[in-house]
Amino acid sequence: MSWCILAVTAAVFLFQVSLPPRDFINLIFEYGLIPMAVGDAEGLGGFVTYTFLHTGWWHVLTNLWMFWIFADNVEDVTGPWRFLAFYLLCGVVAGVAHCIADSDSPVPVVGASGALSGVLGAYFLLYPHARITTLVFLLILRLPAALYLGGWFLFQLFSAFHEGMDGIAWWAHPGGFIAGIALLPLFRINRPLPSAIPGPEAPPPPDDPNDPWARYRSK
Repeated sequence: MSWCILAVTAAVFLFQVSLPPRDFINLIFEYGLIPMAVGDAEGLGGFVTYTFLHTGWWHVLTNLWMFWIFADNVEDVTGPWRFLAFYLLCGVVAGVAHCIADSDSPVPVVGASGALSGVLGAYFLLYPHARITTLVFLLILRLPAALYLGGWFLFQLFSAFHEGMDGIAWWAHPGGFIAGIALLPLFRINRPLPSAIPGPEAPPPPDDPNDPWARYRSK
């Protein structure tokens, strides 16, 4: 399912860039999430469709790159269809967080970062000790996932409080991250664990009467 989401998101963006500039903008206004329009029934669809739209190459590539790194590990514990529902629902919650923070905005919001933030939150909960290779101040470092994603979350939260609405839906990011942590237990597949770890089976002794090959074994 992770590969399907990647393919659909990339295909939608390639369709976007194939449009004339005016149609490109009209598509964003038609299917983006506009906080001021959520009271209208037609505007509610934007809570899902905005996740698959992007404004430019850098926007889509950074989101797809982050999704490619983290999503498959989260899907491993949810299964494909549960992961799809989890991803979309995190995007909806992230959109709600943005609409609450900037309810009067007529500017459409697009991008997978809200739903992606939910994936990051789930990864933070599942694999806090995993090592993430990242670039920090021109240095390539391998950091624990808890440190990397925790720092990412705090940066998003700081930006949301101090940067204001500068064209980036900052509140969607911590909103999606928290949604991912809260919703993961509902979508995770609970596989029963064995009561004890089975040990290696020892071969039967040479004179075991229940062993039909005993008389052919070397003494």
